Amino acid sequence: MKKIFLIIVLIFSTTSYANEQEELFEEFNVWLAKNEFTEYYKVGFAEPTGKCKDLEKFSHLWYYNKCDKDKKIKGNYNVNTYNGRSEIPEKGAKPNYETLLYYYWNYTNGNWFNKEKYSIIKASESPYQFKFDLREDKNVKKQMQKTALLSYILFEDGKIVIDELSPKNKFGKVFTNESRYHSQSVGKSIASYILGHAICKGHIESIDAKLNDWPLVKNSLYHNQKIIDLINMKAGDEKYFSPKDKSNIFANSNSKHSVTNRTIKSVMENELKNSKKSGNDWAYNNLLPHLIMNYIIFKAGNDEFLKLLEDVFTNKAKIEYDTFFAEPRTSTSKDRAITSTLLLTRYDYLRIAKAMLDDWQNDTCVGKYLKTLWENRVDTENDKRRKEGKKVSWVYASGYAGQFRTHFEGISKTRPVMAMHGRGGQQIVIDFERSRIVAVNAVFLNYNYEKTFTIYYNLYIYCFLWTGSILRSNKWTCWLVGF
Repeated sequence: MKKIFLIIVLIFSTTSYANEQEELFEEFNVWLAKNEFTEYYKVGFAEPTGKCKDLEKFSHLWYYNKCDKDKKIKGNYNVNTYNGRSEIPEKGAKPNYETLLYYYWNYTNGNWFNKEKYSIIKASESPYQFKFDLREDKNVKKQMQKTALLSYILFEDGKIVIDELSPKNKFGKVFTNESRYHSQSVGKSIASYILGHAICKGHIESIDAKLNDWPLVKNSLYHNQKIIDLINMKAGDEKYFSPKDKSNIFANSNSKHSVTNRTIKSVMENELKNSKKSGNDWAYNNLLPHLIMNYIIFKAGNDEFLKLLEDVFTNKAKIEYDTFFAEPRTSTSKDRAITSTLLLTRYDYLRIAKAMLDDWQNDTCVGKYLKTLWENRVDTENDKRRKEGKKVSWVYASGYAGQFRTHFEGISKTRPVMAMHGRGGQQIVIDFERSRIVAVNAVFLNYNYEKTFTIYYNLYIYCFLWTGSILRSNKWTCWLVGF
């Protein structure tokens, strides 16, 4: 009987997935047609009924009788969905252009604006206006032409000095200055920034405060833990999230247990009920920033939390377009929650980063919070793991500071350079001492990191990978680094 039940569940799940995927493709096809990607769709019609059966297709009478109303847009492409994954795998994937288009659509349009929103964060009535002193970088332009890069911005000494968008023959037809793009794990760092404001407003005592007053986590490993340990990913939860053991309940991002689709209450009452802290290893996972965001709501209350978001995005960063933090798929009116996922335009991402830079340099209360994160940074053990041939979390950094990446190869570990990093090549790097920000959006990390990512943040931040003819042709740029 049990075997039969499992077979039935499997059939139902497979059918459900197939139906969901078909619906997504139908929406994607409409989007392709709307944006005139003519090579990737074709228009068909349903089987005629009634009068239409006897009428010549495309004739005057055929149109007069509205026989064209059952128009259906069909896909004409070869899209790899990687067995229904919401993201392109970081390892081993070689997506073709139509697959990249599909995921671009998913990261921007794909039902995001139809989902429940915890709140709408209004744009500023007077958004911050950037100054420009542009120069051209041929290497950046070349990578824009060849790869899945969407946007590259270098902000230096109060001005945008390099500003590139994907060309029209790549993604420029749909990705513009008004496009709101999925934050990926850049949202983790922004959530940490919001935490700093919550502390400065007095809603939370400090990063050393413990989660001992939140009933939601009382019977879990997170009870009575310091906030700093949670935002540094040192919560002793590796056995639940480690990708090294596929039997772990959260190891598979496509699992029904995925924390990105769940409310905090659901996770605490099910998978993590009566869980115990084990060790103190650095263990990167998606639950902790969501946990922190919802703890802020618990401490501040809903109304004050919304005011907090307004203070950060509308009043301080002065964003140009409305945004929101997404809710988990399982969020209901009785069990509402918020994630650290949001969608911002490329310039609004830069506005958030500039607000962080200003806080740091002006030594505001939130600036002191960021400096405290830096002082309490931890080693991700990437260097050790790499030497041992083990999987590492983002190879280009070996330190972590309150949901920011630190300790970049080629940069002194004592110099405060902090990055917001997300899947697919989302990257915002802030060099606090040298007043530089690099903000990048991409669909997939298929670009040459040494020639692209290092172009924009090694040229101006550490430049360590420039060798040979490249170095000789860019002596002036490397000189700017100031080593």
